[in-house]
Amino acid sequence: MTTRRRFLAQSASALAGAYWLQSSDAFGQSSSYLHFDLHSHPGMFLTKGVADNVDAAVAKTIGEMNKGRLTGAFFSLVADAPIIKVGAAGIEPNGSYASGDAWKEYKRQLGILKEYLKSMPVTFATKASDLQSAMQTNKVAAYIGCEGGDFLEGKADRLDEMYADGVRSIQLVHYHVNELGNLQTQDAQYDNGLSASGKEVVKKMNKLGMVIDVAHAAESTAKAVVDMTDSPIILSHSILRVDDKRPLAKRAITADHAKLIAKNGGVIGAWPSGFSTSFDDFIDNVKRTIDVAGVDHVGLGTDMDGNFKPVLASYLQLSQWADALKKKGFTEDEVKKITGGNAERVLKKVLK
Repeated sequence: MTTRRRFLAQSASALAGAYWLQSSDAFGQSSSYLHFDLHSHPGMFLTKGVADNVDAAVAKTIGEMNKGRLTGAFFSLVADAPIIKVGAAGIEPNGSYASGDAWKEYKRQLGILKEYLKSMPVTFATKASDLQSAMQTNKVAAYIGCEGGDFLEGKADRLDEMYADGVRSIQLVHYHVNELGNLQTQDAQYDNGLSASGKEVVKKMNKLGMVIDVAHAAESTAKAVVDMTDSPIILSHSILRVDDKRPLAKRAITADHAKLIAKNGGVIGAWPSGFSTSFDDFIDNVKRTIDVAGVDHVGLGTDMDGNFKPVLASYLQLSQWADALKKKGFTEDEVKKITGGNAERVLKKVLK
């Protein structure tokens, strides 16, 4: 049976290529926009030591980030990577961590990412103002995020060390049921969306100044977070539900779910996955999401390089993304909000 780690390794190997590309001015007016990706796994860096050619894959994607003029992104660890697998119904749980092993996995993935941040042409970012530095140097601002709260093992006090390590966003849940909240893809575990530990994590993240991400979380969990958080949140990568028979339909959100994020002042990262049949279909879905949530509450969450059948598969397509939004009738100022302004607003309000 194919394991999640083997799947990630195969993904990384497939992405191996040339070393980082030099900057270019060939991207037109959109190159002056602030572009932000709310969710990425460049080159599937976390598979280093498992997959072949990971260095080349990471370098290729970071090169394309810089050439495509991406301003900043959350570079995301994957908390449950060793304990999920690819099955007939998609990604699903495959065992559980023994006590202490989740924290060891956090340290392993963090160490790999930190080495890449030292050696690659990026700006290691922890503050909202780092985005402006990135625009001036054309080196993408790399913020550390974490997909899933499994590393915490229900212990909110671990957030102090993670914050000191530079982690600035945590997605509460992923595919493996953890101690914090309900998932979109599994039966509900907690009556009110969040466990007692989940509530403590939300409070602690607010206090520290960390971005709470409710991607993969059930609507009940998103609502519970919105009801108690002091800060705007993100739903880093999802899409508006239009057809329950599409691949990844469980990961799509309803209009009411989207409105929760807007009510909070947060941002939904439009997810260019295989849920959409084409790039144009994805853009149509983005417009529907904006019609529901408002133009101040939608951004981009690519899930690069861990996405399923992506319809936006390279950061060299950022200019195409901006141009497509204009063709849908959005004004220059609205396009700037969607490409990165909305994400920057959240970072300015949350990060300390």
